[in-house]
Amino acid sequence: MSRKDLFHNLVKRALEKEQWTITSDPLELEWEEVKVKIDLAAERIIAADKGDEKIAVEIKSFIGSSPISEFHTALGQFLNYQLILEKQEKKRQLYLAIPHEIYRTFFQSVFVQTTSQRYQLKFIIYEPATEEIVRWIN
Repeated sequence: MSRKDLFHNLVKRALEKEQWTITSDPLELEWEEVKVKIDLAAERIIAADKGDEKIAVEIKSFIGSSPISEFHTALGQFLNYQLILEKQEKKRQLYLAIPHEIYRTFFQSVFVQTTSQRYQLKFIIYEPATEEIVRWIN
């Protein structure tokens, strides 16, 4: 079994505070010989006549010594997971969950901003101290 990110449970609780129902922990997908585990899958009702929203969330802590190395890993996971979701769960939107502090600092660099735009990364910005989501970026 793969190791959960340090902030896995607090992001899960933050999503639940925003009325998301966790449907998989982790979301396991397989495409031919490739098997992946995305940290969380969640759903919530938008409105009775509009159906529900479905998301998949890959949680990152960025507590290592090299934020750029962690970003490379997160980007690679995002791109691979996005491809598999497009084949198997087209309606599920993929998000990277990252701490607020790393978003305010490292993620403001021109390189990270340009990369995020080019690959259309979606983010959930969370505050570890309060276990809250402070921003959604689509």
